[in-house]
Amino acid sequence: MKIALNRDALLTQLQSVTRVASTRSAIQALSGVQLLASGSTCELRATDTDVSLRVPLAAEVTREGMVVLPARLLLDVVRALPAPSVSLELRPAERDVELLSGNASFHIRTLHAEDFPPFPELDPSSAISLPVKAFVETATKVSGSASRDETRPVLTGILVSASGSEVRMVATDSYRLSVKETRLETPLATGFEVNVPARALQELARLAAHAEDEQLTVSVRQNQVVFALGDVVLSSRLIDGQFPNYRQLLPESFEHELRISGPELRDVVRRVSLLAQKNAPLRLSFTPGELTVSAQTPDIGEARESLPVNFQGEPLDIGFNPEFLRDGLEAIEEADVLVKLISPLRPGLLESGDASGFVYLIMPIRLNV
Repeated sequence: MKIALNRDALLTQLQSVTRVASTRSAIQALSGVQLLASGSTCELRATDTDVSLRVPLAAEVTREGMVVLPARLLLDVVRALPAPSVSLELRPAERDVELLSGNASFHIRTLHAEDFPPFPELDPSSAISLPVKAFVETATKVSGSASRDETRPVLTGILVSASGSEVRMVATDSYRLSVKETRLETPLATGFEVNVPARALQELARLAAHAEDEQLTVSVRQNQVVFALGDVVLSSRLIDGQFPNYRQLLPESFEHELRISGPELRDVVRRVSLLAQKNAPLRLSFTPGELTVSAQTPDIGEARESLPVNFQGEPLDIGFNPEFLRDGLEAIEEADVLVKLISPLRPGLLESGDASGFVYLIMPIRLNV
């Protein structure tokens, strides 16, 4: 294999695939990036067996071939190259690749290519096309609620459903629950419901931010989902197990329903949260016509701020995790927020006031009187 290419183009694509390469596998090849040169095209690939990514690479191919190189070392070397162009040549006898750029030369030992797994292919017979913007924005709204606790793998994913004229995604870590429903302009011919690792959809969102394609192709196979954005292909294993019936977690009725300016409440929560440290809760105190947000951390200090709200009835104090409450308000962005409450010990609900289909359920924290 021998190719010549632009250093910045190589660096950009390496940064994408290196995020996917494994950092803890006993199989050394999984910490590498596979570079394939065939005909007039090149491709970079990386995988940790759960998530796989392949991206195109513009290059001038002098000799075809394939090689696996240490991903992070290659990234560091390319980032440091002195000239705008670089050539890579496999030297089979030395079992390394020679990189030349300007007056600099590097020789990097190859990894065992036979240990690098094959990549799943897109199945045209099961593929459907979705607007990439709608899909990614839906995933971004809910991904923060997915669990990071690997002991409960089913909660580390996002339940993705697509059918008819709707895409719905759900994520929960047992302490909060996010649901986002997005209407599609063009109905889908078929549909699917799968539990996709949140990490895979977060990586897809990063890729989509730099993609020019307006459509995302999705193919669900046995234990796998494959996403294609033009020539960029991301695949992920699906998570086994029964995702919680989130509809049963949403209360059917509430004692109080308040419409509050989302940006105003979000800013108040951000400010007061600065004094909610060492796992201290954020206290929301509702009295007729007013909401007071307060926080107190022993040996550090306290803060409080009030804003007018249309609250009626007996005073109500409820506590929330500051970070979780901020996350829900930030997902609502600039719209009004509908705050729905039952009691200090029952979950609260935040809902976007612009009918965008976003719902955020958050468990309360018991307050010390």
